[in-house]
Amino acid sequence: MKKFLMLSVFSLLLGANIYAQEGDVSPSEGPVMDMETLDLDYGTIEQHSDPLRTINFTNTGTEPLVIKNARGSCGCTVPIYPKEPIMPGEADVIEIRYDTKRLGPFSKTVKITTNGSDEPLIIKVHGKVLKAEDQDGVPAAQPGILGSPK
Repeated sequence: MKKFLMLSVFSLLLGANIYAQEGDVSPSEGPVMDMETLDLDYGTIEQHSDPLRTINFTNTGTEPLVIKNARGSCGCTVPIYPKEPIMPGEADVIEIRYDTKRLGPFSKTVKITTNGSDEPLIIKVHGKVLKAEDQDGVPAAQPGILGSPK
């Protein structure tokens, strides 16, 4: 009797697991923007470094995905996004540029609105920009300091 009960419980658990896995495989109805990350970390970079970073995404839904708008939280963070529909199963890229001439730590956001959800996706953009050094490793001279050009 114990063996029969154990076999029955095991069969139920196995069947539930297989059903759950099959449910996870099917794409969601409508367009779905599946982002590679929602956290874009520039790290610690030097002033005037390359401002461009990219984030990959895929439409894992069943209908074409349209990005309606992408907007940075300020003028120093500029997203560039595809304007044409992204078909189901297709991947594309969003480019984000941060103004790397601004010194110090930064924390910004990019809000993306699509036809796939009423709620926008929010990408966190952060890092720290350090003052650039001269080519010989000595910090750039500052005007008005002894020995500096005026």
